[in-house]
Amino acid sequence: MRRPRGRLWVVLWLVFVLGILFWVVARQTSSVMAAAELDSLRVERSDLEAQRTELIRRVRQAGSRNVLGERAEQMGLRSAVDSEIVILAAPDTLQR
Repeated sequence: MRRPRGRLWVVLWLVFVLGILFWVVARQTSSVMAAAELDSLRVERSDLEAQRTELIRRVRQAGSRNVLGERAEQMGLRSAVDSEIVILAAPDTLQR
């Protein structure tokens, strides 16, 4: 058998190096795309957290005593006086 000549070795090394370089470029491109997607997801998460905070604030404000009292008055309701409040006790069914 003939031993491969120098040109063949150069071509094989060149193909090997080009393959490695192609792999590195593909990996870097993939990581840049993943980083861009991660950044956009972080921005979206930040926006959603701000929206959530605003909604929680609005719910707390709408459930406050002042707001509920005003709405009850608009509907013709009034606050109960002390004599109208009755505390009901549940029977103790676990007695033996």
